[in-house]
Amino acid sequence: MFVFILRRLIQAAGVLLTVALLAFVLFQYVGDPVMIMLGQEGTPAERDQLRKDLGLSDPVIVQFYHFLVNAVQGDFGLSLRQGQKVSTLLRERLPATLELSIAAALIALLVGLPLGVYTALKRKGKLSQALLAFSLLGVSLPTFLIGILLILIFSVSLGWLPSYGRGDTIKLGWWSTGLLTKSGWTHLVLPAITLSLFQVALVLRLVRSEMLEVLRTDYIKFARARGLTKRAIHFGHALKNTLVPVITIMGLQLGGIIAFAIVTETVFQWPGMGLLFIQAVQFADIPVMAAYLCLISLIFVLINLTVDLLYFAVDPRLRAGLGKHSGGH
Repeated sequence: MFVFILRRLIQAAGVLLTVALLAFVLFQYVGDPVMIMLGQEGTPAERDQLRKDLGLSDPVIVQFYHFLVNAVQGDFGLSLRQGQKVSTLLRERLPATLELSIAAALIALLVGLPLGVYTALKRKGKLSQALLAFSLLGVSLPTFLIGILLILIFSVSLGWLPSYGRGDTIKLGWWSTGLLTKSGWTHLVLPAITLSLFQVALVLRLVRSEMLEVLRTDYIKFARARGLTKRAIHFGHALKNTLVPVITIMGLQLGGIIAFAIVTETVFQWPGMGLLFIQAVQFADIPVMAAYLCLISLIFVLINLTVDLLYFAVDPRLRAGLGKHSGGH
């Protein structure tokens, strides 16, 4: 177990170091922060002094070392566009992104899981075929188009739901949430559905394929031969064994939901980290872009590490395989 954890930690550190290097390259080759901060009016002397203050006159290796040390401490400097600490901006936007992403993941599980079970048990039904066609549509349509269509229907035509923003929020320390206000809930509905549709389709098809695979196994045939009810076979045996890979995939997909919420946040002007990143790209705000890349990679690594450890804990085959591998050496 210790060897497995150590191996995963080394891999995680390697990934984070690689992303940090890519983020550092942004500082070096995308735009000139001195020109952005001083503009055309700055004198050569002012530019040289600012370059020294920012540490841009040091050798590249020294700059990368300082970048790593500051990144570990969560210090990515000041936003070139807003003049505030990047860490402060991300902390302000993080609750909105996590709120939206977790809502989308819950919708994907609560909707995709029962629909996947239904389409597996009623393979030849018309409703099952319609749901499978819907899942293909959900996978194929781009997120921005889904968002625009939902806005057109539910905001413009019907006027039921707001089309942009986060609504009223309440501060709980540094954390802001819209889940404690009616306005916050109504503003969350459309972007959460937009972000979840691809995941709903993915979970539906994954549960269906896993369920069909499990239903063909010998122990399910043996359960039928023992005279167990269909309910006990389908939900007590088949579904339970289907959930392990599904939960694993959803754990990995959560990182993708957080990272790719950019499009949804842009369409709905949701004030999260994705919208902040898009604004940073438009204004070449390199510190914000670098910090976003590092934070998203950290979230991915932590989620993947957690899923690996949980999978290792619940699947005895992995522990047995690791024991044989260690014993062979």
